[in-house]
Amino acid sequence: MSQPLIEEIILRPDYWDEATDSLMAQDRVLRRLIPQFPSIHLASRGNPFLTLARSIVGQQISVKAAESVWQRTLICCAQDPNPQKFLSLEESALRQAGLSRRKVEYLQDLARHFVENKVHPALWDEMDDETVIRELTQIRGIGRWTAEMFLIFFLLRPDVLPLDDVGLLRAISKHYYSGEPVSRFDAREVAQAWVPWRTVATWYLWRSLDPVPVEY
Repeated sequence: MSQPLIEEIILRPDYWDEATDSLMAQDRVLRRLIPQFPSIHLASRGNPFLTLARSIVGQQISVKAAESVWQRTLICCAQDPNPQKFLSLEESALRQAGLSRRKVEYLQDLARHFVENKVHPALWDEMDDETVIRELTQIRGIGRWTAEMFLIFFLLRPDVLPLDDVGLLRAISKHYYSGEPVSRFDAREVAQAWVPWRTVATWYLWRSLDPVPVEY
């Protein structure tokens, strides 16, 4: 019998130490921030469906609310939220877990894509970032931001810059622009110094706003 998805091994990026050393050498803000979080790091749960399902559940709600809804969803799925399970559940059962009707539709469309082999998880490691994004955004409810979160939290790609992420823009505003609003252009300019480790810089800037790591 297969193990429940929620027990997947947590994976640490093998590039993490190299990236943090490089970023601290290049960026004065990160030189101060990175040492504040010595014992935590980006992690992948190693399961693509689980990562995408969690990201859909968390769309447009707070981290705390998302975790609460996800835990109720796990109960609804008997602690094994695999694609077949989502397709077998009645909409009403998922709604009772706190999911909106639209998110139920998104989760079931995600599940169908996996069951019907419309996505290709075995090939994602070999695809470049934009190719993965194009494939994922064919699924209802997955836009560019969600696909970029997948690149970061599942594939552990080292150089993703999610310019649509409100938290990242807020952190850049706080640390680089004295609290003044920043545009996507401003953020991209700041991030030039982080290449090829923009994922890692983004992760530490998130931590500067919320020390507890978010995991998908």
